[in-house]
Amino acid sequence: MVGEEKTTLRKRLSKSREDSEENEDQRSPSRGSLETASNGRINLKQLMAKKIQLTAEAEELKPFFMKEVGSHFDDFVNSLIEKSASLDNGGCAITSFSVLEGENNHRAKDFRAPPEHGKIFVLRQSLLDELFEVDHIRTIYHMFIALLILFILSTLVVDYIDEGRLVLEFSLLSYAFGKLPIAMWTWCTMFLSTLGVPYFLFQRWARDYSRSTHPLVHSLFHCFLFMVFQIGVLGLGPTYVVLAYTLPPASRCIVILEQIRFVMKAHSFVRENVPRVLNSAKEKSETIPIPTVNQYLYFLFAPTLIYRDNYPRTPTVRWGYVAMQFLQVFGCFFYVYYIFERLCAPLFRNIKQEPFSARVLVLCVFNSILPGVLVLFLTFFAFLHCWLNAFAEMLRFGDRMFYKFFTKRFKSAAMLAVFAVSAVVHEYALAICLNFFYPVLFVLFMFFGMAFNFIVNDSRKRPIWNVMMWTSLFAGHGVILCLYSQEWYARQHCPLKNPTFLDYIRPRSWTCRYVF
Repeated sequence: MVGEEKTTLRKRLSKSREDSEENEDQRSPSRGSLETASNGRINLKQLMAKKIQLTAEAEELKPFFMKEVGSHFDDFVNSLIEKSASLDNGGCAITSFSVLEGENNHRAKDFRAPPEHGKIFVLRQSLLDELFEVDHIRTIYHMFIALLILFILSTLVVDYIDEGRLVLEFSLLSYAFGKLPIAMWTWCTMFLSTLGVPYFLFQRWARDYSRSTHPLVHSLFHCFLFMVFQIGVLGLGPTYVVLAYTLPPASRCIVILEQIRFVMKAHSFVRENVPRVLNSAKEKSETIPIPTVNQYLYFLFAPTLIYRDNYPRTPTVRWGYVAMQFLQVFGCFFYVYYIFERLCAPLFRNIKQEPFSARVLVLCVFNSILPGVLVLFLTFFAFLHCWLNAFAEMLRFGDRMFYKFFTKRFKSAAMLAVFAVSAVVHEYALAICLNFFYPVLFVLFMFFGMAFNFIVNDSRKRPIWNVMMWTSLFAGHGVILCLYSQEWYARQHCPLKNPTFLDYIRPRSWTCRYVF
């Protein structure tokens, strides 16, 4: 496939070269006249004409070249990684000949890589770091910085005109991150328990498994203890803290998101190491593959959810890069603050005086698209790029492609499972952080997002499908910001004296009538 495309590209290059030579012959019968004039000097006019012609040819070929490189480079890399994963532990490629020539006629599946070798970690930059090396892409980054400066200036100028002075207040940020010490000691408790309990349970199970007279009972008992820890300690404990202490939204997000991360980290550690112990017991090996505490501790902070004993490491830590990533994270926080201050607060300050209706809903959704899109980009950039890269750099974690999947097998089933789990987890996080259940995100995730994702699959390469994808994504975030903000305002200004459980799950923005 790649060879055919390279041949096509060569044909285009040669065809363009032949056409240019024909045009040159028609315009300039004597090639020697291009090099020197009658007086022996170079003819500058012809030289400039030749340069312009070559530049035009290069510009004509550049779109074809970039299109073909972009469409096949990812396939080439993925194919290379999949082929490298098919190597056995001795380093020999698995082919039909190596299987057929074996004396014991082993089946091909006996030569496949073990489950823990599913993803190949390699030294590579993150996607945005690679893109930012292109000047045109970096210009977009500079545009966002310029927009942040304009937001700050707009806030300062408006406050100075209205108040007659500079109002440097961050009341929204101080409210959102209120009761931060409670969130911090809750995090410390979660971290210490995740560091100790799963590792201790796995270690005891692994050491006694091969010696146990009832290995199934032994495994079920430790599995039960692990589930009690996951559900009872990591699941219910942090949730009770944020509800009992009525933490503000941002402090709740810290606790809940870290709760979800620790649950997934503990699950991955057990999931990746249990098959190794079972294989060791099956082979009656004297060595039990139990990771060290340092390896598990490194994994708890590493920006990955797939456990390995060792990861590719960079030689040094670029502390200037770390400082820049954290600086950009704080910059994104202030960016979101000014978006809510200049775009969202005036919008909901005006609509909150009107009863809920189709007109109010439509206006709210379309006015929320721009701030919703900005918040989407900032959240992605602050967390999936800056935050993860900062910790990866401090830990010298080499593989920065945090959101690259490694296989295309069972793609539809995997995509369906990812959508379902993501919808449930995201809705749980929003319900706890906002203190009400309003399954807007769940509906958009599970139904509209999933259906559109299967419709616009990899086989649809035309630009119209890409435009439709981004349009639906932007519109969906406008709906999310609008409906959740309306519900937040309704619950703030229409409180109930003795709310029941149904009051927490019934949308109050549909019935709330408040006038200021």
